[in-house]
Amino acid sequence: MDQAAGYAVQGGCLCGAVRFELAAPPTLAGYCHCTRCQRRTGTASAVSVFVEPAALRWLSGEDLVRCWAPPDGMHKCFCGECGAHLLSRSPDGSRMAIRMAAFDSDPGIRPSYRQYVAYAASWEPIPEDGLPRYAQARPRDADAA
Repeated sequence: MDQAAGYAVQGGCLCGAVRFELAAPPTLAGYCHCTRCQRRTGTASAVSVFVEPAALRWLSGEDLVRCWAPPDGMHKCFCGECGAHLLSRSPDGSRMAIRMAAFDSDPGIRPSYRQYVAYAASWEPIPEDGLPRYAQARPRDADAA
């Protein structure tokens, strides 16, 4: 994806030590209801936007970012000072998803699907919002259908 002329949205962690800027619009956004996201966020789901990794620029605190590498899936990265969750990235760095709550302002995209709904928290029903639902991971070719 080419970086969009004039697009810039900033974000960061809870304590403000880690700051970043996104220079191109996100390509996709969605909810994840897996138990890993539930435990990581303390909520029933996580909402993230997928971005081109080259569009992310660290403004400060990159050295404070810590990542947990699960045995499968994307690395989960957070501020080592305050623990705020910032992003996930594939082990090879080719895919990146930023937590929507990490942005300071509207990144200009809305969630368009729900994945891992087979693991949804029993204590918070998934709203009837018309978004496509996937029992497991959203297929990467779902937009081609």
